[in-house]
Amino acid sequence: MPERRIEKKIPSVVPIYLAAAVWPAAAFFLPLYRVWAVVLSAVLSVFAWRLGCKLFPPTVVSVPAPEEPIRTGEAAADEMLEKVRRDLALLPQLDDFIVDAHLSDCIRRMERAGNGILREVAEHPEKARQIRRFAAYYLPTSVKILSVYARMERQKGENAAELRREVEQNAETIAKAFEHQLDSLFESEALDISTDIEVLRDMLQSDSLH
Repeated sequence: MPERRIEKKIPSVVPIYLAAAVWPAAAFFLPLYRVWAVVLSAVLSVFAWRLGCKLFPPTVVSVPAPEEPIRTGEAAADEMLEKVRRDLALLPQLDDFIVDAHLSDCIRRMERAGNGILREVAEHPEKARQIRRFAAYYLPTSVKILSVYARMERQKGENAAELRREVEQNAETIAKAFEHQLDSLFESEALDISTDIEVLRDMLQSDSLH
């Protein structure tokens, strides 16, 4: 699922420093025990802050937009999909820590398939029952396994090495399972289209239009 991003302005701290710097200077040159000197210093401090804002405008950066809650109209489906989204969000973070290229590629396949599943069920909540095992076991267990791998990837010792080998050998199977889960969501549509095509072909033949 493409990540939505928004622009955010980050104010510069320089105007604040300029405004604060006025007071030590005023204390050196002005009798701050006088009211007029305090007022003048305050005015100069505000002027320095405004000048700093013009000279050092806020920096505009692109940041991820806050995630909007998933609302399908079915509370149980919404809760399950939110859990799926939270678990999927961990995959790119784990990918950043994992060095192995093949495993990294498998993680990206899992993420793409998982986001496809999330999008399809969010749009068609009647399919939520088809991903219950995926949401409750396959996805969180895969995240757990990858989390342990990421922690052990740079560890020495035979046990750590054996764990890494086992995960690397099964990563392709896990990625394919995610992809098959996504593909299974379109099984009924594929069957309907196949039936429609067959009926249409028969009708065209009967009307001598084939």
